[in-house]
Amino acid sequence: MTTPALTPDTIEKLGGSLIQHGPANQRIYLMKLDQTDLPDLPKTLIDFAQARAYGKIFAVVPEEATPSFAVLNYQVEARIPGYFHGESAADLLACYLTPERAQRDETETLSILKTAQKKAADQTPPPPLPEGAKLRAATPDDTPEMARLYRRVFETYPFPIHDSDYLLQTMKDHILYYGVWRDDRLLALSSAETRPENRSVEMTDFATDPDARGAALARHLLAHMDHELPAAGFRTAYTIARAASHGMNITFARAGYNFGGTLWNNTQICGRLEHMNVWHKPL
Repeated sequence: MTTPALTPDTIEKLGGSLIQHGPANQRIYLMKLDQTDLPDLPKTLIDFAQARAYGKIFAVVPEEATPSFAVLNYQVEARIPGYFHGESAADLLACYLTPERAQRDETETLSILKTAQKKAADQTPPPPLPEGAKLRAATPDDTPEMARLYRRVFETYPFPIHDSDYLLQTMKDHILYYGVWRDDRLLALSSAETRPENRSVEMTDFATDPDARGAALARHLLAHMDHELPAAGFRTAYTIARAASHGMNITFARAGYNFGGTLWNNTQICGRLEHMNVWHKPL
């Protein structure tokens, strides 16, 4: 299943709940549930999606809200324990609206997952950063170079990370960015998308310049974020990683993250719909 380069999906309110939707991912993503929208919201989402010919609804909800969705055939694809204040879990639900979107070949995904889980026991630290390289938090002045790196690594992406204005706005709002620089050149980048109201944080948006691969820069970035964020009050870290990426799944497994499930045909990255693996860890 391939998806052409498209404008980023729209983020808006549906009732009191926050959703992302559009042709790029051909889905609705329920990002934040307002429980006053229950019990009607699951059906409202289906009607909204069918009117736009979307193939999937992806919802992140408190586990106690799952029964309201399950009656309309929403399925639990993954779970993040401690997502809410380090105490209660979030269920990641899927509702498939077309036969094509529900089809999948699990062979490669399961093989990569098995490899990653075997590698989890290898606690060998990464090699030192390349000579002259420094890891630090990104600043507003860095956003043009950050957008350049994201454009080089990702042909398309679920959020407009290719746009320096978007990076600047999210940096001011709720996302912390970290990078590895050498001689003013950005070699690798990652972000921590914080959810202070839940005390959880998504470790995401990892990108390494193709010329700098092989130096375990993603491992350095993840270790730095894991170390920094507990002091800011965050209790649970998680990621939604491309299931086809050997490197990222191994990186999270070796960092002590636990596998939480696979989101099938979920996210459009680099021009195609990808399966995504969920990994989580208490901080």
